[in-house]
Amino acid sequence: MRFAFFGDVVGKSGRDGLTQHLPMIRKKLGLEFVIVNAENAASGFGITENTARELFEAGADCLTLGNHSWDQKEALTYIVREPRLIRPNNYPRLADAPGRGANLFQTESGKSILVVNLLGLVHMASMDDPFASADKELEACPLGVAADAIVIDMHCEATSEKMAMGHFCDGRASLVVGTHTHVPTADAQILPGGTAYQTDAGACADYDSVIGNDKEEPLRRFTTRISRDRYRPASGPATVCGVFVETDDKTGLAVRVEPIRFGGRLKPTLPEV
Repeated sequence: MRFAFFGDVVGKSGRDGLTQHLPMIRKKLGLEFVIVNAENAASGFGITENTARELFEAGADCLTLGNHSWDQKEALTYIVREPRLIRPNNYPRLADAPGRGANLFQTESGKSILVVNLLGLVHMASMDDPFASADKELEACPLGVAADAIVIDMHCEATSEKMAMGHFCDGRASLVVGTHTHVPTADAQILPGGTAYQTDAGACADYDSVIGNDKEEPLRRFTTRISRDRYRPASGPATVCGVFVETDDKTGLAVRVEPIRFGGRLKPTLPEV
C-alpha cells in the first residue's frame, strides 16, 4: 500500500496549500490513502465543519487532531457525525470524550488501514498513558491480520517521547509519525522491526513565520514577555510537508519511507515512483 501523512495544517494558508498541491501529489505518488493532521486548520486553533470539508475535498481521507481539538466548540458535535475525524485516543475519561480516537478505514481497493491519534504527556495537558492506549489498539487490531496498514499520529512536544513511541510500536505499526512542533525533521527511517518513523512530519503552513504564526506577536512575547494579541496564522504561500510510506502487502510493514515537501519556501522534495 502507498499512503501519505501530512503534518499540522495551519490556518487558511495551510488549507490553500493542500487544496493547491495535494491532488497532484496524490496522483503522482499513486496514494491509496491520505491522512492529515488538522488541529490548527481553523484560524490556527481547532477545526470546524467547513475547514474539514475543504481538506476532505482536497483529497484527505482522514483528519487527526491534537491538543487544540475542542478550541472550536462546534467540533464537539461535528466529530460525532464525522467518522473520518479522529481525536486523541488517550483522554482520561473516554466516555466523556466525543468521537473516536482510532478508526479502521477501507481504501477504494478494499485494503484496511487503522489510524490512531495520541496526545503526549511531556509539557502537554494531563492525559492517560499514550503507550497503554497504543498497546490496546495494536492488540485489538493486529497488523497484517486485522489491518493491512496501521498509522499512529503521536501529537506531542518532546522528541524523546515521539521516538520512544516509535520503538514501542516497532514491528506492530506501518508508520509512527510525530506532529505538533510544526517543523519537518530529517530522520525518516525504517526501524529495525519494520515500522516507518519520522519525529515530526512538519506543518502545512507559511514558513516565513514562527511555527506557522505571524511573526509579530511571538517575537513580542519572546523579547518583552508581554502579550498584546492572540497568535494569528501567517498568510504567505504554504509549504505542504508530510511523509510518504510504501508497505509490504503481506506484512503491512514499511519497505519505503520518504519526506514530502512542496510549495512555499522550503526546498521541495517528492519521492520518485
